[in-house]
Amino acid sequence: MVDALSLIPAAVLRNLADKLYEKRKNAALDIEGIVKQLAAAGDHDKITAVINLLTTEFTYSPQANHRKGGLIGLAAATVGLTSEAAQHLEQIVPPVLNSFSDQDSKVRYYACEALYNIAKVVRGDFIIFFNQIFDALCKLSADSDANVQSAAHLLDRLVKDIVTESDQFSIEEFIPLLRERMNVLNPYVRQFLVGWITVLDSVPDIDMLGFLPDFLDGLFNMLSDSSHEIRQQADTALSEFLKEIKNSPSVDYGRMTQILVQRAGSPDEFTRLTAITWINEFVKLGGDQLVPYYADILGAILPCIADKEEKIRVVARETNEELRALKADPAEAFDVGAILSIARRQLSSELEATRIEALHWISTLLNNYRTEVLQFLNDIFDTLLKALSDPSDEVVLVVLDVHACIAKDSQHFRQLVVFLVHNFRVDNSLLEKRGPLIIRRLCVLLNAERVYRELSTILEGESDLDFASIMVQALNLILLTSLELSEIRDLLKQSLVNPAGKDLYVSLYASWCHSPMAIISLCLLAQTYRHASAVIQSLVEEDINVKFLIQLDKLIRLLETPIFAYLRLQLLEPGRYTWLFKALYGLLMLLPQQSAAFKILKTRLKAVPSYSFNGEQLKKTSSGNPYQFLHHMSGGSQISEDGDIAMDGGNSHNGINFAARLQQFQQMQHQHRVHLKTQAQSRKNSSSSYF
Repeated sequence: MVDALSLIPAAVLRNLADKLYEKRKNAALDIEGIVKQLAAAGDHDKITAVINLLTTEFTYSPQANHRKGGLIGLAAATVGLTSEAAQHLEQIVPPVLNSFSDQDSKVRYYACEALYNIAKVVRGDFIIFFNQIFDALCKLSADSDANVQSAAHLLDRLVKDIVTESDQFSIEEFIPLLRERMNVLNPYVRQFLVGWITVLDSVPDIDMLGFLPDFLDGLFNMLSDSSHEIRQQADTALSEFLKEIKNSPSVDYGRMTQILVQRAGSPDEFTRLTAITWINEFVKLGGDQLVPYYADILGAILPCIADKEEKIRVVARETNEELRALKADPAEAFDVGAILSIARRQLSSELEATRIEALHWISTLLNNYRTEVLQFLNDIFDTLLKALSDPSDEVVLVVLDVHACIAKDSQHFRQLVVFLVHNFRVDNSLLEKRGPLIIRRLCVLLNAERVYRELSTILEGESDLDFASIMVQALNLILLTSLELSEIRDLLKQSLVNPAGKDLYVSLYASWCHSPMAIISLCLLAQTYRHASAVIQSLVEEDINVKFLIQLDKLIRLLETPIFAYLRLQLLEPGRYTWLFKALYGLLMLLPQQSAAFKILKTRLKAVPSYSFNGEQLKKTSSGNPYQFLHHMSGGSQISEDGDIAMDGGNSHNGINFAARLQQFQQMQHQHRVHLKTQAQSRKNSSSSYF
C-alpha cells in the first residue's frame, strides 16, 4: 500500500488547508508538479494514492478550508495528468460533484472552478459523468450566492462546448433526466433548461425532435412564466421545433397531440394561442396519424372557437374547418362515437359559438356517417332535445337542423315529434318562448303538412287535456300567422273542393277539437262556414270563459290581417257566403259589447256596402242597417259554403261528414268540461281540508 504522505511534503499539505487562497494555490501547483512527475514515470498507483489522500483528508473534511484545498488539489492533479487523466476521472470527479451541495457557498464556488479546470483538461472524456454534472449545474443555476451562480454559468458554457463537439454524448440517457427537471418552477432553472434544449437541438447529430414529446409539455408550461425573458426563450425554442416538424418526414404526432390538447385549455392566453397554432399545423401535416386523435383535437378546438382573444378564435375556426374537411374511414380508427361524445359534451358549454359548432359537427357526421351516428342516437338524443331550450335562438335553429336531419327516417321523425310534444308538456315556458320558432323551423325543414299531421295525431290522444288545449291553440296561431305555413293555409282553403285539402282538414280537426276557438279558426280558414256556424251554435255556457274570450279576441284581430283578406272580400257576396255572415254574427253575439274585439268586428260587418244585397235578399230598412239581411233570406234555397246547392242539407261536402265532425267536437268539449269540474272539485276539497 503506497503511503501518499511520503509523496507530498508536509508543508505542501499544510498550505493546501490554509485559510489564505494564495497558499492553497501554491500548494496546488506543487501537487500538479508531483503528479506530473509520477505520470511521466507511469506510476499510477502513487497517483491513485495522492488522489485518495486529497479526497478523504481534504474534500470530505469537516473543515471548510480543507475542502477548498482538496478541490483545488484535485484540479491540479488532473492538470498534472494531462492526457492520462481519463483513467483517474472516476476518483477525481465524484468528490467534486459532491461539493456542489456543500453548505459553504465558497466551497461550492471552488467546486465549480475545480470542475471547470478538470473539464478543460479531459474534454470529452468526462461525458460519462454528464447526467450527474447536468443535475448539479441545474441546482447551482438557482444558487442563492451570486458568485456561485456566475461560476456555474462559466462551467455550463464549457460543458455545452464539450458536449456539442463530442461523439460520446448519449441523448437517450439524458432525456429522462431532462423530462424530470422540466416541471421545476424556479426561473433560473427554467432558463438553464431552455438553454440546454436549444444548444442540443442545434447539434446536427443529436435528434432532439425525436424526443420532443418528452419535454414539450415542460416548454409549454414555461410560456406562462412571470418572466418575459423565459416566455420569450420558450417561445423561440417551440417555434424552432415547429419549423423542424414541418420539414421532417417522420414525426410522432400522437403523443404531442395529447399534450397540445391539454395546453389548449390553459388559462394563460399565450399558451392557448401557441397550442392551438400547433394543433392547426398538426391537422394540416399529420394525415392518417391524427385519425385516432380527432375527438381529442375537436375537444380542444371547440372551446377556443369562442375564446375572448380574437387571434385564438381565428386559428381555432380555421383548424375546425380543416378538421371537418378531412375524410376518414370509421373502419380505420376513426371513432364516430368519440367525436359525438365530445360534441354532446360541448353542448353544455357556456359559450354560444362553441355550442353552435358542436351542433355543426353532429350535422356533418350525420351527413357523412349517418349509419354510424344513428347507432349512437340514444346517447345524444336527450341532449339534442334539451338544446331546444337553449337561450340562444341561433343555437335552437341549428339544433333543429340536426333534428331534421335525423328525422329524415319516418321512425326518427315520429320519435322527434313525440319527444318534442313531451318537452312542451313538461316545460310550458319552452312552448311559450320557443314553440313558434321550433314549429316554424321544423315545418321548413321537414315539410309543414307532415309536421302538422304528426302533431295532430299525437295531440288527438293526449291525456293531459289542459296541455292539449294550450298546444292546439299555439299550433293554430302559428298556422294562421306564419309565412312558412302559407302552403298549408292555401291547401286548407280548398278543403271543400280538393281531396288533399279535405284530408288535411280532417286530420287537423281531430286534435283541434281540444280548443273551440281553434276549430272555429280552422273552419274559417277552410271556408267551411256553415260548419263554423254550427260549432258556434253548439257552444254551451261553460265554454264561454275568460280563456275562450281571450282567444276570440285574438281571432277577431287576425281577421283584419292580410291572411284573411279573402274572407273579408267574400263579405261582398252575401248571397254566396250566407254562412260566413251567420258565423261572424255568431262570434259578434258572443263578445261583450264593450270589448275592443266587438267594436272591430261590428265595424267590419257594418262596412259591407248595401249594394251587395239584391232586392230579393234584402229589403233595406230606412236606416240602411244591413244586419237584418239574414231574416230576409229565409225561405230561399239552402246555400252551401262555396255557393253551390247542398244536396244533403249541408251535412256532407267533398266527403267531409260535418255531422260526425260536429259530434266529435262536442264529445271532446264534453271531456274538457268534465275535466274542469273535476279540477274545481279537487281544489274545493283541498282548500276545505285546511279548515
